[in-house]
Amino acid sequence: MPPRDPVGLLEGLATTRAIRRYTDEPVSDDDLREILWYAGRAPSGSNRQRFRFLVLRDGERSVVARRLLGEAFRAGWNAKRNADGYRPSRFADSMQRYVDRFEQTPIVVLVCLDRYRDPDPMEGASVYPACQNLLLAARAFGYGGALTMWHLMVEDELRETLEIPDHVALSACITLGVPEGRHGPLKRKPVAEVTFVDRWGEHPDWADE
Repeated sequence: MPPRDPVGLLEGLATTRAIRRYTDEPVSDDDLREILWYAGRAPSGSNRQRFRFLVLRDGERSVVARRLLGEAFRAGWNAKRNADGYRPSRFADSMQRYVDRFEQTPIVVLVCLDRYRDPDPMEGASVYPACQNLLLAARAFGYGGALTMWHLMVEDELRETLEIPDHVALSACITLGVPEGRHGPLKRKPVAEVTFVDRWGEHPDWADE
């Protein structure tokens, strides 16, 4: 069981990063329930709360789904690495280990949207706040996670294996576990570099750090 790591809200926002290296320690039922409880506190369109969490652990269908995901993630990373010209680095090594060991990831969560209308370009607003809440809650409980989209490479196979209805969107795939490393500090671009005011390309002087 990972130690509790209570953090303040702003500290959590400033230090939570994608964690792709996990130990073999399990995520307890109690911790998982609480993490998903906090994920469910997120805002959603019209407060309909149509997000759904499909947890993959070690059940028969989960094992098959994990295998499908592992193959997709390895194919996705190989294509990205070759297309973008990644050289050996800490990030590249971490990604390679992540996809090579995907089937051993302690928890995989497919975050879904139970649609009540036709697909909408804005529907992510009803799902992705819950994803961020999930990652922040995991951080507070001493776990780490990463949000990915390579599950879409095997969407049809996942739907068949997990009996996911057609009206349900597979919006994200989040992996969770006890980090081998640690969260933060983060290296991020300064506010002035990513912020414009009045028009595109006009950086505000008040954003200097």
